[in-house]
Amino acid sequence: MGRGTTELVDLLVLLGMGAVVPLGLALIDEPGLARLRRLWPLAAVPGALSLWLPRGPFATATATCYALGTLAVAAHAPLRLARTRSLAPPEIAVLTALAMPSVAGLALVAERSGHELFGFDLDILALTVPHFHYAGFTAALVAGLVCRALPGRPGARWAALSVPTGTLLVLGGYFVGDWAELVGAAVLTVGMWLVGLLTWRDLRPRAEDGDDVPRFTGTPVLLGVSAAVLAVTMLLALWWALGEASGIPHPTLGWMAATHGVGNALGFALCSLLAWRRLARAPVPSTPSSPSSPSILSIPQETLR
Repeated sequence: MGRGTTELVDLLVLLGMGAVVPLGLALIDEPGLARLRRLWPLAAVPGALSLWLPRGPFATATATCYALGTLAVAAHAPLRLARTRSLAPPEIAVLTALAMPSVAGLALVAERSGHELFGFDLDILALTVPHFHYAGFTAALVAGLVCRALPGRPGARWAALSVPTGTLLVLGGYFVGDWAELVGAAVLTVGMWLVGLLTWRDLRPRAEDGDDVPRFTGTPVLLGVSAAVLAVTMLLALWWALGEASGIPHPTLGWMAATHGVGNALGFALCSLLAWRRLARAPVPSTPSSPSSPSILSIPQETLR
């Protein structure tokens, strides 16, 4: 990657470390996560520092602090499974979300140390870090939130299952080959398009804010932006994966970082998590046309129960 692309990727990672992960953790009802979220700067600050240090022991040590934080998040996945004993679609999504930052953390340690983990070059490891903050953690979490908010919609269940499945297939494709990664990208794309469609069609019209919230920053706008962005960014992801597998012309990594990466980070991840945070704080009643549907959310403690 060129210097400009590397700096852009680092900025996306900083956003993931410092804002996306703590915002997402606040939406998951799991004992211990609230305390971990309060302590998150102890992991995120060294992690951010590691990005601006030259590769070597100091960068590796600070990256390891962040990796330990992500492993602490991942440790809540088996604890949650043991507590809930549930593999319902929204639970599968949140378990995936809890586990995925650890992949980013381990890739960060390897890249900052200059070690080609599992034979992957350092550029691929550097791109793995933001990928598993956004396509891993955020995408799975939002899919679970959508399924939780629309329990009667078959599409919501498929979204909550296909997003984690696609993410894991993409991860497996790293080891198997480009065609396997293309399959994962296709499954993930379908899942994210379902998330976007359900958000736009079913959740956005039901979201409202108080009179003191400007319309252009309101919850419906945030939900609408997050849904619309997915239509484009996931098409780019599919195009890139198809090009890698088949050899057809496709965007460069730098172009993908500037379009797909920035769009998913700002347009999807940040907007959707801010919107869901507002929804968690302000319950929205169902519309008369869908009397069987519950409020989008009640309180954060019930978000992913």
